[in-house]
Amino acid sequence: MRALLPMAAALLMVGCASSTMDAARTGAPSAQLDSRKPAGRVAECIQYSWQDEVVFGVDASGYKDARKDGGFTVYTREAQAFVDVYPQGQGTHVDFYAKPQDGTALRRKAAAATCL
Repeated sequence: MRALLPMAAALLMVGCASSTMDAARTGAPSAQLDSRKPAGRVAECIQYSWQDEVVFGVDASGYKDARKDGGFTVYTREAQAFVDVYPQGQGTHVDFYAKPQDGTALRRKAAAATCL
């Protein structure tokens, strides 16, 4: 029974994050970036950089999921910021979304840009 409660909470958070991301995708991304690196490498780098507690403090979180249509989504707790990472030709295309557009969002965008 004790194992079910954390699992249920995690599933609930994923569902909320997914609906938040779907709503954000109906609008334009905050930024669009391109790279010559493979999509998997870019996604892993972004995930790792967003987990840096020195930069993001207690808000340091980064989760990565494969997308049904290819590529990856890297997102933060409650999907305050996320990127969709897609293979594009010989490289990668990244759509960056953040809500709200604040200092933390700018740091996350800068961290993502270092992975390109």
